[in-house]
Amino acid sequence: MKNEILELINKDFSDRQVIKKKFSDMNIVDIAEIFEDIDKEKVLQIFRLLPKDKAADVFSYISTENQKLIIEAITDKELAGIVNDLYLDDTVDLLEEMPANVVKKVLKNTDKTTRKIINQFLNYPEDSAGSVMTIEYIDLKKNLTVKEAISKIRRTVDDKETFDICYVIDNRRILEGIVSIRDILLANDEQKIEDIMDKNIIYVYTTDDKEIVSNLFMKYDCSSLAVVDKEKRLVGIITVDDVVDIIQDENTEDFEIMAAITPSEKPYLKTNVFQLAFNRIPWLLFLMISATLTGLVINKFEAQLAVQSALIAFIPMLMDTGGNSGSQAATLAIRGLALNEITVSDFLIIIFKETFIGSIAGFVLAVFNFIRLIILKYDTMVSLTVCCSILLTVVLANIIGGILPLIAKFFKMDPALMAAPLITTIVDVISLIAYFSIASIFMKF
Repeated sequence: MKNEILELINKDFSDRQVIKKKFSDMNIVDIAEIFEDIDKEKVLQIFRLLPKDKAADVFSYISTENQKLIIEAITDKELAGIVNDLYLDDTVDLLEEMPANVVKKVLKNTDKTTRKIINQFLNYPEDSAGSVMTIEYIDLKKNLTVKEAISKIRRTVDDKETFDICYVIDNRRILEGIVSIRDILLANDEQKIEDIMDKNIIYVYTTDDKEIVSNLFMKYDCSSLAVVDKEKRLVGIITVDDVVDIIQDENTEDFEIMAAITPSEKPYLKTNVFQLAFNRIPWLLFLMISATLTGLVINKFEAQLAVQSALIAFIPMLMDTGGNSGSQAATLAIRGLALNEITVSDFLIIIFKETFIGSIAGFVLAVFNFIRLIILKYDTMVSLTVCCSILLTVVLANIIGGILPLIAKFFKMDPALMAAPLITTIVDVISLIAYFSIASIFMKF
């Protein structure tokens, strides 16, 4: 279907009624993808072919660049129609990405009440629960009967983003409980909502970090989550589709930090090469300068290496093995922290566990290398020095890789900072110090 429409658009664009008919049978997400594959000058024309009941939904899924193009080109009346049909959280997301002139045009075409709510949303911290919540939910007073509740749901459900869970409040909007549509439909008409509601509520505060939100969704397998203010008054909810976006953004940010790249808010292909370069240069400079510590260690033992030049050949292998071991431990620790599987209080457990893991892995690598070096007819003392260094290096690298993310978390830093590039730099220095220290004992430097 998508390819057929693209062919019709790119051919001569004369069969507009055919395109319009095909749009009416398509999923809104699939329609939105079409806008990314057509020429920019046709975006507005194609958008105006969308069925009215789908236009706003499709608009919320297309790229920021195309949204901006459409907003700048359409009339105020058309824009007001789109904004009125959008869910409020989608409108807020839209405005956060737009330049000032576009924001001004959108706000001008919203009613006073909506404008006030939007401005309130925009004042929440960028990474807070308040910034991603929606106010399109169903709330019920706890003293309503089931019959009255069903009547209210029928009156208000059309403009709600979700209605499978209703939120129960008192006269001051204090969150008291939740009740599912299923429980309401199965209850007697005269029963009170407070008698069938679940008082065991999971909720977040408007100022809570988005990462807390995603962790609660994963832990409790929620479909939606209540958002309250500091007085525990219900102000909004967060739905699972918003959490998918949060998790995706958090994972992308962590991957970029773990690769020593300053996180970018734009997709790779939408970011210019200069911005991508500047995102990488600061970390590359830091890692390059910190790597000079390795050179300083080698310089300190330069005289001894001149006497036992055979040791030089094993430095790259030792550093790589240590860096790889540390990166493995760090990756598991960072992921464990992200999923709340481990906490800072597990510090000593991590040290013990990584020491044990490092000892097993290091011993296997050391034995394998000792056999290999003897077969290759290396001096026995050189072989022992290299293999003992591998064992010690792997143990130390595992411990360092395992605890550095916890230390970062303790100081309220992102654990992803302690990822492969930084771990490798630290472990390189430690592995060389261990290597030369062992060599000085075995070979009497």
